[in-house]
Amino acid sequence: MRSASQPPHANSRADSSATALLAAMDLLGQRWMLRIVWELEPGALGFLELRRRMGNCSSSMLSVRLQRLAEAGVVVKRADKSYELTTAGTELGRALEPVWRWSERWAGNLERAGETDDS
Repeated sequence: MRSASQPPHANSRADSSATALLAAMDLLGQRWMLRIVWELEPGALGFLELRRRMGNCSSSMLSVRLQRLAEAGVVVKRADKSYELTTAGTELGRALEPVWRWSERWAGNLERAGETDDS
């Protein structure tokens, strides 16, 4: 666990190359991280509602991931105990929108390719 004075990428593989992009990819490449950002993008959610939306992510794993995203400055726990994206988290969500749009096109292409393969 890193201390509060360490940068968000202090425990990532990117330390050796000191690149912020690799540090971000290490963080976001962990299972459930992008899904949490996705679910919180429209607005704050309580833990139980977020857990419900996460499908088969366990409560303990969700807690660990939320803590890691909070340490990285992406998520914050509000006074009412709900979670929301920080300014950095909102910026991340906006930065990922083209990837999400691409994924929709990609999934559609796979689906169409599967339809033609079955004929």
